[in-house]
Amino acid sequence: MRRGFTLIEVSILLIIFLIVTLLVAPMSLDDTVQAKNTSRWRSVQSDFGNIFYSINTQKSDQQESIKDIFENVISNEVKGASKPYKITFLNGTYPNATYRFSDYKSTLGNSVLAYKFYDKPQNDLQGIFMYDVNGSSGPNKWGKDVFGFNIYSDRFEPFCKSDSISKQRQDCSKDGTGLCCSNYYLIGGSFD
Repeated sequence: MRRGFTLIEVSILLIIFLIVTLLVAPMSLDDTVQAKNTSRWRSVQSDFGNIFYSINTQKSDQQESIKDIFENVISNEVKGASKPYKITFLNGTYPNATYRFSDYKSTLGNSVLAYKFYDKPQNDLQGIFMYDVNGSSGPNKWGKDVFGFNIYSDRFEPFCKSDSISKQRQDCSKDGTGLCCSNYYLIGGSFD
């Protein structure tokens, strides 16, 4: 004799299914958002390769400083000033003065960028550049939606490009700053 499921058994199965769904869905959603932000960063990195080519061409023709040429090229992408907002490291701490910016700009694609040049370049490092791929909307964390470049006189280089992969992986974790995610995701590293 075949007997069906009781209402209590069906209810228990439904509750278990809902609990598992509630536990898994946020992780999947976070992974989807992170994949989208990483894809945007790859696109930005590619665009800046072209921008650097323009800078090198103009620099040799006009003998302007890299800062002046950079600001001129960036001005084509900027639609106006953006309100300052707080950006944190992946581990939840606030960046030191090196990675804080005061002049944020909104781009035509609704992202936010900021940069600063050093008065005295160090080892050919002219300055740094920050790009928030989804604008001032959250999470505003290095390695999640905020990425960056070092600006040299002859190239742009994602943060941590010359560091070992193991150092980049460690920094691109919840215990790290997230700065190395700028290069780690470009070389195929996965987000944890």
